[in-house]
Amino acid sequence: MRPRHLVYLIGEDWFFASHFRARASAARAAGWRVSVITRTGAAADTLRAEGFDLHSVDFKRARIDPIAEFRLALHIAALYRELRPDLAHHVALKPILLGSIAARIAGVPAIVNAPVGQGFVFASRTAKARLLRPFVSTALRATIGTRGAIAVFENEEDRSAMIASGAIRADHTVLIRGAGVDLARFRPHAPNAAPIRIVLGARMLRDKGVREFIEAAAILHGQGTEFILAGMPDPDNPASLTEADLRAAHHVTWIGHCDDMAALFATCHIACLPSYREGLPKFLLEAMACGLPCVATDVTGCRDAVIADQTGLLVPPRDAPALAAALARLIADPSLRAALGQAGRARAAQLYAEPVICAETLTVYERAITQGAGR
Repeated sequence: MRPRHLVYLIGEDWFFASHFRARASAARAAGWRVSVITRTGAAADTLRAEGFDLHSVDFKRARIDPIAEFRLALHIAALYRELRPDLAHHVALKPILLGSIAARIAGVPAIVNAPVGQGFVFASRTAKARLLRPFVSTALRATIGTRGAIAVFENEEDRSAMIASGAIRADHTVLIRGAGVDLARFRPHAPNAAPIRIVLGARMLRDKGVREFIEAAAILHGQGTEFILAGMPDPDNPASLTEADLRAAHHVTWIGHCDDMAALFATCHIACLPSYREGLPKFLLEAMACGLPCVATDVTGCRDAVIADQTGLLVPPRDAPALAAALARLIADPSLRAALGQAGRARAAQLYAEPVICAETLTVYERAITQGAGR
């Protein structure tokens, strides 16, 4: 009897490596064969060395070409016919839209759709995003529950909104809180007393609040602080800053990509993510696990991770002075930093531990297989 075959359809190999590798490894340990259809890049060799079966496709998140996207859907359908998955797990908007078409063509028996984050189209105020939003929303509502799929959401707001739209029945949705945190690796450390180091780790996008972080650093300049940006620009995202923008920024240290966020957190006092919208930000969950108090925006996803005045502080989005004021409050009060950090570690251990998230995901896979067999 052949092992059951799980195929992930996901836009970028680095995102699979950072957010789904643990769950895919848990599935393999449970007896699944695992394949990944993705755009391959810097993470591909490492993933292949770990035994993952990778298949490269030409995902381009910024591309708006219906003919090219339909051709890509047909290519994915051909891969589905070749791989014969028992279950396809589609991660993010474009994989859900194209993967649902491909799965219907190829007759994939069970589907899990995960609209993580929802990205530029829903976070940006640009004319392009506003133009695309109704079309993408309609397409997502039309596909997320297709053929009895189970939809996995990272926060309750997104789940409730999709149910209210009529796109999917409540009993075909599941809440799984993020990607999971390795609590043994991400654990509290005592950084040096000074300077107070404040870190933002993310892709360098305007929608992540990078501009507001830079402005807050300028406001607080001279108060014994160091502001650190960890992450790279994302040229495929219209909201990306450029390397030149980041090098020109005053009062912040841009370190680029960081291979070891746990080590970076160990040198920092505060984590900050002034994002405009999130699914459930892994950066904040890992920072909480390390006992760092968090300052984030009062928006979907961030307010699910950070409980105001319990594990961190929440501020309005796109408001650099409010961000600076919240950071100044923590800079001046080490006792508050410690209390928020301890509560954050406890919350991370209770809700976001990697084994918990992996177990919840495997339960969804079993349920999807059962529902697929019953159609």
